[in-house]
Amino acid sequence: MNLLTIENLSKAYTDRVLFQDAAFSIQDGEKIGVIGLNGMGKSTLLKILAGKEETDEGQVIMGNHVKIAYLEQTPQFEENVTVLQAALAGMDINDMVLEAEAKSMLQQLNLPDYEQPVNQLSGGQKKRVALINTILQQVEILILDEPTNHLDNEMSRWLEEYLISYRGAIVMVTHDRYFLDRVVSRIVEVDHGKIYSYPGSYAEYVGLKMQRQSMELATERKRKSILKKELAWLARGARARSTKQKAHIQRIENMLQAEGPLEDVQIEIGSVSSRMGRKTIELHGLSKAYGNKKLIEDFEYIFLKNDRIGIVGSNGSGKSTLLKMIVGEVEPDKGTIEVGETIRIGYFAQDNVHMDHEMKAIEYVREVAEYIQTGDGKITASALMERFLFDGTMQWSKIGKLSGGERRRLYLLHILMQAPNVLIFDEPTNDLDIQTLNVLEDYLDAFDGIVIAVSHDRYFLDRIVHRIFALEGDGHIQQYEGGYGDYLIARAKRYPNRYLPDGSIRGNEKSGQGEARTAEKKETEGKDIRKKPNFSPQKVKFTYNEQREYERIDDDIAALEKKLESINTQITANATNSVRLKELMEEQEQAQAALDEKMERWVYLNELAEQIEAQKNGERYKME
Repeated sequence: MNLLTIENLSKAYTDRVLFQDAAFSIQDGEKIGVIGLNGMGKSTLLKILAGKEETDEGQVIMGNHVKIAYLEQTPQFEENVTVLQAALAGMDINDMVLEAEAKSMLQQLNLPDYEQPVNQLSGGQKKRVALINTILQQVEILILDEPTNHLDNEMSRWLEEYLISYRGAIVMVTHDRYFLDRVVSRIVEVDHGKIYSYPGSYAEYVGLKMQRQSMELATERKRKSILKKELAWLARGARARSTKQKAHIQRIENMLQAEGPLEDVQIEIGSVSSRMGRKTIELHGLSKAYGNKKLIEDFEYIFLKNDRIGIVGSNGSGKSTLLKMIVGEVEPDKGTIEVGETIRIGYFAQDNVHMDHEMKAIEYVREVAEYIQTGDGKITASALMERFLFDGTMQWSKIGKLSGGERRRLYLLHILMQAPNVLIFDEPTNDLDIQTLNVLEDYLDAFDGIVIAVSHDRYFLDRIVHRIFALEGDGHIQQYEGGYGDYLIARAKRYPNRYLPDGSIRGNEKSGQGEARTAEKKETEGKDIRKKPNFSPQKVKFTYNEQREYERIDDDIAALEKKLESINTQITANATNSVRLKELMEEQEQAQAALDEKMERWVYLNELAEQIEAQKNGERYKME
C-alpha cells in the first residue's frame, strides 16, 4: 500500500537547485536508506516528507490516517523537562507500559538518570533521547536523520535489531554502510536534482548504480554517434522545405540541446605528509580519572611508523579523552606523553573547531597555505578545493552558507593541507557522506604516517585499522590485532560467558538474528557453449546446423544488441520507478546472458571457419 508520494518535486535555495521535477514514494513496511553527497538535499528531502519544509513546486500526497515521526539532526526540547519526560514527549505519560519501555531504552542508550534535566545533556545525549522519543511513537512512517550519530557500536547494534523488526515504514539518512546493509530494503540516492531508486541493500546498490551509469554512458555514446551523422546530413545542404525535413532538423536540434549524463566527480586526494624521524609518540604510565570514574589506568604504548589504530568502547569510556591527551588538550593525571620533534599531528575533532561563518571557504583553506606539495607536484589551495568538490562558486561562498556535511569536508581539507604525518580522527564518519568516506579511506591506504581513529563506524574500522584498543572499563585498555570484525571474534574468545562472536551480548542471542543476511548460492549447470574446434590433421568442416548458425549469427547478435539498447533506454527512463526498474534489470540480465552466449559461439564458429579456409588453401597449394 502506498503511504506517501511526492510528484514533480522542485526545491532550490538561492542559486543552489536541490531538486528538479523529482519523484519519490513510500510503500507500507519499506525500509529506505537515503544517500548522496553532502549538500545534495538529503536532509531537505526528509524535512519535506515530514512536513517541516514546503516544496517550491510539486505536491506531497499522503494516505488517509498516515502518521509520521521525525528525528531531526539537531533536536530541540522544551525547557525544564527531565530526560524521561523528553523521551515521552507527545505521548501518554500515564501509560505504565510505555514508560517502562522508555526506561528500558534509556538504559540501553546509557541514559540511566531519568530525572536529570535534559538541558544538562550533551548534544549527543540529547540526540539519543530524541531517537527514543521518535521510535516510541505509534506511526506508519519513521523518518530518521542520522540516527547512528553519537551511538557507540553496541548501541548501533541494538538500533539495527529494533529497526529490522519494526513493522512500519522507515526513511533514514545514514552514512553507516554496515547499518544500511543490514536494515534497508531500498536505497534512494539524491544526485544533482534527481532521485534514483535502487531495490536491495547498500551492497546491491553499488552494483546497480554501476550498471545504470554504464547504460547512461552507452546511450550517450550512441546519441553522439547518431548526432555526428545527422550534422553531416545538415552540412550537405539540407533544406527545410518538406514537412519530413523540418521534423528531421527539429530532431537534430533536440539532440543538440539534450544534456548528457552527469558522471560522478571523484574526490581526489593526493597523499600529503611530512617526513617522520625515528621518535614517534610514546605513552608511558598514562592514567586519567574524573572523580571516582577511572578512564585510563597505567597505559603504555609506543606508536610505530604506519600504525593504524582503532579505538573502541562505550560512550563515556574515555576514547575522546585519550585522543585529547595525545594532542595536548587534556593533561593526564599520571604518566608522560613524549612526542618526537618531527611529528606533525593533524587532529580531526568530533566537533568542528570554530569556523568563522562570515569567512569565505577559500580564505579558510588559505589560512594554512597558498599551495602544498603532493605526490603529483605542487597544487594551489583553489585546485585542491576543486578536487574536494568545491567549485568556483562554492569556494567564494561564506562558510555559513555551506551545509553541515560540506563544512566537515572543508574542515578535513584544512587539516590535510597542513601535511601531518600523524592523523588523529575523533568520529570522522559523522556528517561525512559515503563518497567522501570512500575516498578518505583510499587516501589513508596510501598515507605514509600514523593513523589513530575513534569511530563507531564498523565498516571504516574494518577497512582502515590493523589494531584495536578497546576501553573495557575501570581504566583497562585491551589490545586486539586486526580490524573490528577480528576484534569481535577475539573478544568473544576472551570473554566467552559475556559475548558472542557476532558482537551480541550472550543471553541476548535473539537480538543477533539477521546478522548474516547471506544470499543463497545458486548452482548453475554450465554447458560448454564454446567448444574448442578440433584442429587435428583430420579434415574439418561445418555440420549442417553449424553452417546455418554461422550464416545468421551476425544478424542474431545485432538483434540482441538492439534489444539491449531498448532495455537500457527504458531503464534510464524508469530510474525512479523501483518496481519497473527491477523488472527491466532482470530483462537486461537475460538479454546480456543471451548476447554473451552468442558472442562465445561467434568466436568458436569463426575460428572453425578460419581453419576450414586454411585447410582449403592448403589443398589448393598441394594441387598447384
